Amino acid sequence: MNVIERIKTYNTQLGLTFIGLLVLILFMVTAPGTFLRGRIYSSFLSITPFIGIAGLGLTLVLVSGEIDLSFTAVMGFAGYVFAVTMGFTGSIILGILAGLASGAVVGMLNGMLVTLIGIPSIVVTLGMQFLIRGATNIIAAGQATTLTQLAGTPIHSLLVGEIGGVVPAQSIWFLVLAVLVWSLLFRHKFGDHILFSGDNPETAEMMGISVTRTKIIVFMIFGALAAFSGILDSFRLRTWWPTMGQGYLMTTMAAVFIGGTSMFGGEGTVYGTFLGAFIIGSLEAGIVAAGLSGFWTRFIYGILILIAVTIHTLLRRQS
Repeated sequence: MNVIERIKTYNTQLGLTFIGLLVLILFMVTAPGTFLRGRIYSSFLSITPFIGIAGLGLTLVLVSGEIDLSFTAVMGFAGYVFAVTMGFTGSIILGILAGLASGAVVGMLNGMLVTLIGIPSIVVTLGMQFLIRGATNIIAAGQATTLTQLAGTPIHSLLVGEIGGVVPAQSIWFLVLAVLVWSLLFRHKFGDHILFSGDNPETAEMMGISVTRTKIIVFMIFGALAAFSGILDSFRLRTWWPTMGQGYLMTTMAAVFIGGTSMFGGEGTVYGTFLGAFIIGSLEAGIVAAGLSGFWTRFIYGILILIAVTIHTLLRRQS
């Protein structure tokens, strides 16, 4: 494959990389005192993974031709299940497993309602968003749960500690999960099933692919990833809050769409989501550091999304 062919193959990724570099250079020029120092990047690596890990799951769901709006509630619910299970059993590991399982179960319910009953995924997951968030607040009586016992434990250091005193461990988990999701989607047979199911479900069924099974599993994977993100956030804060996960919906969706994953199914990019998460994660700090009011954040989110989607669309037409 020559250079021209490689550029055509990876034009979406190259376009996004260009946008990311442009944003970084702009911040370096407007706020050199902040963006020419390492501390701000350590902060990005600490916060961005919570957007990015959920974004990886959302990428899979969108590629399968569906959408899931319930994941922010799943983050809060899984964090609560983790906190309660750990408090009841005294085991951090059991708490983590219970939290992950709770996310997978919610994902399974979403997938079954979408595929077996035929309710549009946007309706199912929007309803599940309210249901799960409301149920969690009712059970918890709206009260936060402190998790101070996590401090100083080896698993706390493993999940959200600092490697070498500089690199937050959650950023390494984000990187590892991104590689695993990329491998699943583009180097595994099940990834082909996801892509075919999102592109043309009727043809996929004719090829012997169970679209129903595929989509249910995808929703379950997303549920588990959202749960893991919520559990990590609980470790980071050492407190579970009833509002956990709120505020991540728009930023996560923005990261995925900026990354170049199509709303129409059958096409997506894990690298795009990975880089898109860091672009979105850097915006608010960059805007404030540049001397602008925080009110500009959503405005610039909108501009970036429109520019990125336009570039991705034009590049796809040329490929």
